[in-house]
Amino acid sequence: MGQQKPAPQSPMYGVAVDQGSGLQAAIAEARGPDARDTDLFDFKKAVVECLSPEASVLLVDAEYGRRLLPHYDPACEKLLAYEADVYRIVTSERITVLPDNLSVADYAELGVRRLKFFLYYAPRGSAETNEKKHALVRDIGRQCADHGIEFLFEPIVYDEEVTDSASLAFARLKPDLVREATAVYADPDFGVDVLKVEIPVNLAFVDGYGSGEFDRGWALERFREAADAAGPISLVYLSAGVSFDWFEQSLKLAREAGVDAAGFMCGRAIWSDAVTEFGKGGHRRLTEWLMGEGRRRLQRLKAAL
Repeated sequence: MGQQKPAPQSPMYGVAVDQGSGLQAAIAEARGPDARDTDLFDFKKAVVECLSPEASVLLVDAEYGRRLLPHYDPACEKLLAYEADVYRIVTSERITVLPDNLSVADYAELGVRRLKFFLYYAPRGSAETNEKKHALVRDIGRQCADHGIEFLFEPIVYDEEVTDSASLAFARLKPDLVREATAVYADPDFGVDVLKVEIPVNLAFVDGYGSGEFDRGWALERFREAADAAGPISLVYLSAGVSFDWFEQSLKLAREAGVDAAGFMCGRAIWSDAVTEFGKGGHRRLTEWLMGEGRRRLQRLKAAL
């Protein structure tokens, strides 16, 4: 019999700093000759220390998580990713590699009651590949239930034929792909407690924000349709690497559409500019930026919802 899970936290004002090799490369480039082997950990530690007092939940990765957990503000919920590296997807099937230094059973011992798992998912892709992915998510959901861990699942959609995710062709598909993926994993069979989903529309093509192929009414309806697919499952939005301003505007659109989102999980849109500051002036400039502009951005996202 599974242990009692914590009640989903609402709203979730989340910061994510679970990026691995991609962030490490960006920091090394910014730091140049001043780069150190400890830079990735030092950057993540600064994000945790500076932003966890203002966030309700903060996400860290499996590799550095154990070392970062002691640096959280006591009022901030700890969220630990169950992936080796979100950038290391080793097969054409794009199945996430699980960590070799962490098991679901370890979470409670670490004082972490919430797990995040990320997976690329093509709703209209290979049935054989998708069944492998379904089985993996079911297994993680079952383990979370057995250990009393809340399961936050993040499906990132793609299409096997329209491969350019920044294109107009993909922008036409994306609302349906997000809606379909959300509907699949909202099934109780997967044991998901919170769905961490993408913004279903690309503002680059929405009237008033970008080139205007889609009007505002169309965008609002796509928000509603995609969110409705979650049913009773709590839904939070992720920033997926867009600019801060566009993520803020996207959250405002979701609110205007009447979406009852449980919150957001935001990474690069909050702290990506801090990488440049780290390169310019080391740890002092990094922490100054996070305590100032970083906290201001987090407060603006809270206000957007």
